[in-house]
Amino acid sequence: MIRVKEAIVVEGRYDKAALANVADTVIVDTAGFGVFSDREKLALLRRLAQARGLIILTDSDGGGLLIRNFLKSAIDPALVKHAYIPDIPGKERRKRSPSKEGKLGVEGMSPAILEQALRRSGATLDAAPVGGCVPPLTKAELYELGLSGRPDSGARRAALKKALDLPENLSANALLDVLNLLTTREELAQIIRSVQ
Repeated sequence: MIRVKEAIVVEGRYDKAALANVADTVIVDTAGFGVFSDREKLALLRRLAQARGLIILTDSDGGGLLIRNFLKSAIDPALVKHAYIPDIPGKERRKRSPSKEGKLGVEGMSPAILEQALRRSGATLDAAPVGGCVPPLTKAELYELGLSGRPDSGARRAALKKALDLPENLSANALLDVLNLLTTREELAQIIRSVQ
């Protein structure tokens, strides 16, 4: 597994799962074309790009190109790197039939091909942690802060997400990743005190 400084954006959750076996970084999925109407997710991607840079890794089909071009026009190009997968005919194991264009997507690529695509994109590899919490916040600390495992944890996370202008539908695990990128422990403690 390689450690990547930049956050990576992919199309869907299966792409995210495949890439999580290759890259140690924050990986955000666009929910396919959902990113076109999800202003909160786009704002999050902009913040991640500002904090540590962003790598766009989409399928090599027409839909992937459309999502890539949308993100390219919506985020400062100086903060974005592009990773491309090769055109390989086939279908993913979980699908009954190949895609419309008959090409494998990110989820169908081998780990070696995904790593090669990241390296060719100019990704910053084996980088020291950038900003945020060092060492990273843990799930146990989220519990201690009352952000998970408690009866009112959902409401507390919602208030925190609102204070940080984060998407409402961000899961607890995704929130942990984002907090580790965008805040320090001290900043997080201040924010939590202010929203209680």
